[in-house]
Amino acid sequence: METLKIAMPKGRINRPAIKLFQEAGFAVPDDLEESRKLIISVPGAGFEFIMAKPVDVATYVEYGAADIGIVGKDVLMEENRDVYELLDLQIARCRMSVIGLPDWKPAINLRVATKYPNVASQYFRERGQQVNVIKLNGSIELAPLIGLADRIVDMVETGSTIRENGLVEMEQIFSITSRLIANRVSYRMKNERIQEICDKLQDVISGREQPAAPRINA
Repeated sequence: METLKIAMPKGRINRPAIKLFQEAGFAVPDDLEESRKLIISVPGAGFEFIMAKPVDVATYVEYGAADIGIVGKDVLMEENRDVYELLDLQIARCRMSVIGLPDWKPAINLRVATKYPNVASQYFRERGQQVNVIKLNGSIELAPLIGLADRIVDMVETGSTIRENGLVEMEQIFSITSRLIANRVSYRMKNERIQEICDKLQDVISGREQPAAPRINA
């Protein structure tokens, strides 16, 4: 069996991704993320998992360190990596939004804090707004609270964090789900194997989208 190197993100995407592979019939262990190993071989499935930070997955795939990978649409939009986007896995749903204080007054020189400077710059540029984008790596919600920024652009899943800090979601930029991506050379050289994985994952995704059959009472 041809071994595929798969860049698997750590964190919130990991568990639903593992479940998706298992439902597709691949012998992927439950405790994949719990291991301290950075490279985990799964001979039964013909996989070698590279355990990576979500933001690095697309980089590993682009440069051929991994054949395929699982990455959020937010990373693809921000990084603009040269990879094939094969499949919307329909997991780890959230959204990219503009967030701020409810009593904020319009400013001439708008300052926007974010982990996603390219996404934020493009969004405001398309609306004819000039903004000063401030790159932050964590606790983005803090920026408007201490006067560092007028707005933030960040991912929102449940919205509980922004509500607890007195912030409100102003506008939604785009929806986010996790995607299966492939290295361009690997996709040509290992096409049959990669396509097999895509087909099996798609069958699971399609099955999840089917409405439940009506219940018939005897």
